Amino acid sequence: MIVNAEMTFNWGVAVLHYLRQPVRLARTYQKRDLRSDVIAGITVAVVALPQAIAFAVIAELPPQMGLYAVIVGAIVGALWGASQQVHYGPANAISLLVAAALSETLTPGAAEFIIAAGLMAVMVGVFQLVMGLLRLGLLVNFVSHSVTVGFAAGAGILIIMKQTGPLLGVTLDTTNPFTAARNLSVSLSLIHWPTLLLGSGSILFLLILKRIRPQAPAPLLVIMITAFLTIFLNLDEQGVTMIGEIPRNLPPFTSAPIRALPLLAHLSTGAFAVGAIGLVQTSAIIRSIASQTGQRVDNNQEFVAQGMANIAAGFFSGYPCAASFSRTAVNFRAGARSPMAAVFSGIFVLFAMLALAPLAAFLPVTALAGILIITAYGMIDRAEVKRIWQGARGDALIMLVTFLGTLFLSIEFAVLAGIMFSFGRYIFRTSLPRVHTVVPDASYAHFVYAPERSRCPQLGIIDIEGDLYFGAVNHVEEAILDIVESNREQRFLLIRMTHVNHCDFSGIHMLESVVRACRERGGDIFFVRVNFRVRKVMQSTHFDENLGVDHFLSEDEAIAHIFYRILDPAVCIYECPAKVFKECQNLPKRIDLAGIPLAEEVPDASIFHVSAVELWERLHHGENGERPYIVDVREPREFHRGHIPEANLAPLPRILTNDYRFPNDRQIVLVCRTGRRSRRAAFALQKLGIVNIVTLTGGMQAWEADGLLTAVDQFL
Repeated sequence: MIVNAEMTFNWGVAVLHYLRQPVRLARTYQKRDLRSDVIAGITVAVVALPQAIAFAVIAELPPQMGLYAVIVGAIVGALWGASQQVHYGPANAISLLVAAALSETLTPGAAEFIIAAGLMAVMVGVFQLVMGLLRLGLLVNFVSHSVTVGFAAGAGILIIMKQTGPLLGVTLDTTNPFTAARNLSVSLSLIHWPTLLLGSGSILFLLILKRIRPQAPAPLLVIMITAFLTIFLNLDEQGVTMIGEIPRNLPPFTSAPIRALPLLAHLSTGAFAVGAIGLVQTSAIIRSIASQTGQRVDNNQEFVAQGMANIAAGFFSGYPCAASFSRTAVNFRAGARSPMAAVFSGIFVLFAMLALAPLAAFLPVTALAGILIITAYGMIDRAEVKRIWQGARGDALIMLVTFLGTLFLSIEFAVLAGIMFSFGRYIFRTSLPRVHTVVPDASYAHFVYAPERSRCPQLGIIDIEGDLYFGAVNHVEEAILDIVESNREQRFLLIRMTHVNHCDFSGIHMLESVVRACRERGGDIFFVRVNFRVRKVMQSTHFDENLGVDHFLSEDEAIAHIFYRILDPAVCIYECPAKVFKECQNLPKRIDLAGIPLAEEVPDASIFHVSAVELWERLHHGENGERPYIVDVREPREFHRGHIPEANLAPLPRILTNDYRFPNDRQIVLVCRTGRRSRRAAFALQKLGIVNIVTLTGGMQAWEADGLLTAVDQFL
């Protein structure tokens, strides 16, 4: 209960912190920034005014809704945001997504369509606000950048398709590119030439001005010039379609989103897609600007800001909005020093709307179509598409899926598919961490993956390159056991946890299973480079206690510890032709033992065994004639450190050179450390005609594991 209360208190403090951002902005604002922010606000307003009208057209909403959204979104988003340059309001891709989501159940232009746009803004805002307050901003990091690139490219093509009809003065079905192309070929004879000339002239003007005066407010100039041309040439009377009058008032408060609640279920999928792509787009813009300004911005605070902006836009006659890259870039280049620059831009757009509203009655739709076509073309980032396509195949596939889905499927489904594909790819990659064996490099200073290099027959070193969480543990366990199975003589494992930053309870269970499997084979497992967080989990679950704290080694000393205290040196001397570790270099190698095969090459059926307990019983309770004759085939230094009482020392080379006489009337039991040397010795003696031979299963390790008495020479 105390923990829960503390967590609730901490969460409450975080919520209060995010919601108090306007207070902090007011307290910390510097008067010296006022001039720069006002200039930046005016500059952004010049860009925002035509964009708001044009983006509302993309969303198939009245122009004033775009103006209301940019006014309210810019002001509210700036007050609750932390970024000094980010500008909220209508955005091209978001507008297209809103139109697609609403059009599935409602008719564009209908009153219910407009009301639903406000409800969707509130739904999107609540989703984004909750994401921010719950501090889930990190989730957008799992959505691939390729989703945004693919969606933007597809959305750009769709916008161009949709604006082709208004540009030509004809009505086109633009359900998909094939339908649009077919209808366009049929409608060429219906082109309204005054409309086409005015729209084409707008595009040409935008392209020329962008080349000779990139900083000029080209869209605003196009709106003003085409409006005056309409007035002087009476183009409205010649069949050129106009935008129509815009109300001259403050953004009106409306309770329509509340009245539209019955549409909640129908809009939920679209609202989630709009909210998700808005958050991803905002995060990308924040990162892009932060890389130039050096400002560190809290994603969660910006999520709160975007959520508040959308909720306010919904209740003040707007529609869903997001951060705009173009307006943010203009704000940055214009010298914005604080979020107040965006606040001033919203105020200036309001003044401009009140002053220029009558001019909108003479604004040709074809001019807006020209502006949108140029804007949509700019959404297709060809350089980024090429880089992704030539880069990682996974990112290219995500981009392609999102792009094709945007063109040929439901747009919100395409966005969600791209996002889910990103999550799926991340889960797939993290659930299959690389698990492979490594060996020391030539300098013995580092471990490297070198499958062509020789391996130690007793010790395997395994590197795990990923976290041990529930989604990955099955793969990791299977990979380790496969390595163990393919190197059956490697009874000991050293597991490097360098790249394991997280381990949950499933990971602990997996490690316990692997340890159990190794110990059942007479081996053991040791760990190096276990970080603090993972070690804490091991301690809290008593894994380290059950394994043995002495099994967590320093990487610099691990090999030496295992080599001198755990491994069988006779295997190194008699059976291993490689010198894998630094400790092996000065060790003598005697691998040519009269052609005797290695232990694993000796046929199982040819050798008989006796267990440690059975041998003990026969030594202590058998008759004199039945008591076995024990021969220890280890090296003298091993024998003197501990051996079976009554054992006779006869090192393996001495036996194999026939320099030892065995009794003929007693059974001979051969003993070594693990059973490998005794197995080879038994095979060799059988070849010499001595058949009354058995070996001690598991050697001295099994004898000691059963707690049986050993003899130690006093002079040691």
